[in-house]
Amino acid sequence: MLALGFMIAGTIPADAATPKQNALTYARKQMGDRYSQVNPQGPNHWDCSGLMQAAYKSAGKSLPRVAQAQYNATKHIALSAAQPGDLLFFGRDSKHITHVGIFTGYKNGKGYMVNANTGSYRGRKVVEAPTSEYRIGGNKEFAGVVK
Repeated sequence: MLALGFMIAGTIPADAATPKQNALTYARKQMGDRYSQVNPQGPNHWDCSGLMQAAYKSAGKSLPRVAQAQYNATKHIALSAAQPGDLLFFGRDSKHITHVGIFTGYKNGKGYMVNANTGSYRGRKVVEAPTSEYRIGGNKEFAGVVK
C-alpha cells in the first residue's frame, strides 16, 4: 500500500518544520508581551536577545544570552540571503551589536522582523515591525543563521 502525504496550503506539519521555522513560530506567539530588562527571558517579559534565545531553545538550538554574543555565534550571511527565521542584528558595526530580531520576510518591498521593541512608539512590547526602523542613528543591519 502506498501512503501519500499532503499539506494544506500555508501550513507546515510540525514534524516537517525546520528549527528556524519553529523559532519564528515561537517568537510570533510572544507578540504583545512586554519589553523588560527586569527578568527579560520570559515568560511574558522579554528583551531582544532573551526572546531570540528562548525562540531558538524551543527549536532545539542553543544561543548565548546577549545580542553581540548571538551575532558572534551565527554563520554570517548577506542580508539578501536572509530567510524567515534567520536572525537580524543591528549596531554601528559588527563589533558593536546592540539589537536582534528574527526575520519574518518581505511585505510591500520592506523587510520585517519580530523583536522585543524598546521604543515607546510601538508600546515597548514584542512586535513585528519593518527592519528599517532599527537602522536609525547610523546603525547597520547584519544577518546570521543559527548553527
